[in-house]
Amino acid sequence: MDNEFGKGVGNQAKLLYRRLVGQRPHLLAVTLLLVVSSLVVMTMLSLLSLDGVYALLHGAHGIMAVSVAGAVAAAYVYALSLRPVYLVDFAGYKPAPAQELTRARTIHRYGLSGVFTAESMNFQKRILERSGLGDATHLPASIIRVPLDICLRTANEESHAVVFSVIDDLLAKTRVRPDDIGVVIVNSSLYSPTPSFTSLLMNRYCLRDDVVTHNLSGMGCSAGVIAIDLARQLLQVYHDTYALVVSTENITLNAYLGNNRPMLVTNMLFRTGGAAVLLSNRCNEWRRAKYQLIHTVRTHHGPSDKSYACVTQEEDEVGNLGVSLSKDLMSVAGDALRSNITTLGPLVLPLREQLRFLGAVVLKRVFGTTVMSCLPDFTLALEHFCIHAGGRGVLDELQKSLKLGEWHMEPSRMTLCRFGNTSSSSLWYELAYCEAKGRIKRGDRVWQIAFGSGFKCNSAVWKALRTVEGAAAVEEGSPWAQDIDVLPVHVPKVMPIDEDASYVPAA
Repeated sequence: MDNEFGKGVGNQAKLLYRRLVGQRPHLLAVTLLLVVSSLVVMTMLSLLSLDGVYALLHGAHGIMAVSVAGAVAAAYVYALSLRPVYLVDFAGYKPAPAQELTRARTIHRYGLSGVFTAESMNFQKRILERSGLGDATHLPASIIRVPLDICLRTANEESHAVVFSVIDDLLAKTRVRPDDIGVVIVNSSLYSPTPSFTSLLMNRYCLRDDVVTHNLSGMGCSAGVIAIDLARQLLQVYHDTYALVVSTENITLNAYLGNNRPMLVTNMLFRTGGAAVLLSNRCNEWRRAKYQLIHTVRTHHGPSDKSYACVTQEEDEVGNLGVSLSKDLMSVAGDALRSNITTLGPLVLPLREQLRFLGAVVLKRVFGTTVMSCLPDFTLALEHFCIHAGGRGVLDELQKSLKLGEWHMEPSRMTLCRFGNTSSSSLWYELAYCEAKGRIKRGDRVWQIAFGSGFKCNSAVWKALRTVEGAAAVEEGSPWAQDIDVLPVHVPKVMPIDEDASYVPAA
């Protein structure tokens, strides 16, 4: 992995230059304004007579005052143009107990559908035993019922239950009125109804008719960070407002009922979940906000055919719709991760670590010297890591690549164990775990990193504005409230499923 990682370092200077120039136009404009002003003053002086120059210099304090005032005004305009984005609070969805299934019951329910061959059932069982999921994840009622009740009606019921629940909880916690919300963004990768989710929320909560709405679909498990980045950009344009970001996925219409192996994996990994996040650019919100958004970095490897085709929604040979995962997924994810952290590293790592990293790369690539590792140590700059809980294999590979300890990986592994892969909302379950455990201290930095189809790797870095007490987080309705005291638990690499387990009849 070190050799491949070194390939991206040659582009670091170009990436940094593009980021500086592309995202700092106001700074360049102010610099240009000051330079032009200086040239104008010097030209005026050169055109004056000696007596005129003396008189002008005699009044130099006037010129200085005007110059200082201009510089202060320019700096003030620049400061106003970069509005801080605060995370006021967020809420995660906790399904009803009736939707909770053990792994044995999950296999049993899919078996009762009668569409899978014995070979496919054994394959799904092996996947689930090695997935890292525990015995208390959640599926929608449409999948639990016998026979399966998969249709548009039940899909809407699932999504409405998730979305309305998290938004109601969030508005109650923050005491923000729907009238105060100026931006609404909903991301759901595989389910995009008409009218859209954002229209649904407009109707449900009677939002203002001038609310800016965006509905994101087809962007995979990294869409949550994309939605945050989009909200950040919109909050630079629309002042003194709130942005509501909702991340969810629909399981009902995306259960695969066929026997194509690459498409069977998602049945065993994905589970019901969702989250709602309230952002704001209001100056007075820093007093109660939990976090401030520091950086977002988005990496898209769509030009690569291998990356583009590694996660696709398609039909199998008999017309069953599902999501196919390529065998190249892990290598594609590794390439995207390397590109992403090559950009993120200079933004967050201390100078000493950047120099060590660059020195190791030069020794290895230019002089052919053997070095221990050229991977930067992100634990020197970031205290908490929320890595998308896509599956055990993904987490194992990222832990190795980023040189993280078990403590850093605990939020992701426990989220995978307790809630499964909830797609784009998994990052918020992980952050909620950190809060419920009392880990978040004022000044801490949190790195959220997720992967998505296309292929994308996206990061967000947050700074904690205040210490979050674990007990308070639980009292406020954390999705971990009933489990946090018994976690973490050890999750073996292989957890056999008891075939003789008694199955509870479907309601």
